[in-house]
Amino acid sequence: MIFPTITAFYAGILGLIYAGLSAWVIGGRVSGNVLFGDGGQDGLQRRIRSHANFMEFVPFTLLLIALYEAGGGAKGWVQGLLIVLVIARILHPIGMFAGTNTPRQFACRGGGIIATVAVMAVTAILLLLRAG
Repeated sequence: MIFPTITAFYAGILGLIYAGLSAWVIGGRVSGNVLFGDGGQDGLQRRIRSHANFMEFVPFTLLLIALYEAGGGAKGWVQGLLIVLVIARILHPIGMFAGTNTPRQFACRGGGIIATVAVMAVTAILLLLRAG
């Protein structure tokens, strides 16, 4: 097993994105004077859900990719999956603030989560094929 250096690099990038999302939520709480929950503020609720959605999907997806890379998986697949994951995780919060049923909402929010789930599923399949 090798150290997953490509995944580690992108994990650092994703960590910075998560820190940015965290600061974005904190800023919304401070400006809205909200200590707990969303205070009934739609904008803050969207920030909180963008942050939570990231936390719900990214760690496990990174783990899958790291296992694939550490097990000797193809570097091209690793790099491609991680690039798609980073782009998807940037697009998702942009789409959270798009108008309802707009092309931007579908492309960014919908595209971001679909791409994230696709990366997770493709990586899971690649792991199963390597283990089989």
